[in-house]
Amino acid sequence: MLAFGTYQAERQRLAELATRYRLPTMFHERDHVEAGGLMSYGPDHNDLFRRGAIYVDKILKGAKPADIPVEQPTKFDFVINLKTAKALGLTIPPSLLGRADEIIQ
Repeated sequence: MLAFGTYQAERQRLAELATRYRLPTMFHERDHVEAGGLMSYGPDHNDLFRRGAIYVDKILKGAKPADIPVEQPTKFDFVINLKTAKALGLTIPPSLLGRADEIIQ
């Protein structure tokens, strides 16, 4: 089984292999797209950390952790790598590009 740290460390190699074998990829984190993956859609980690700080603040002010409700992510990022799309011979429809939070040229 591949450890998560190894998976993260090899994200660029994974993207290169996918491009070499002309496989479109979809990831859950933007750093995979920055490394050469085609697309990602997942929670905005900066927003998660910011929201986590609110929990810490409540606990430091005396709230019991068991009394604080569990929340799900509310902000997601959709990132597209056009360079990778071009290398794969794909044309990303304008309607999809319009929905992207970030487009990597």
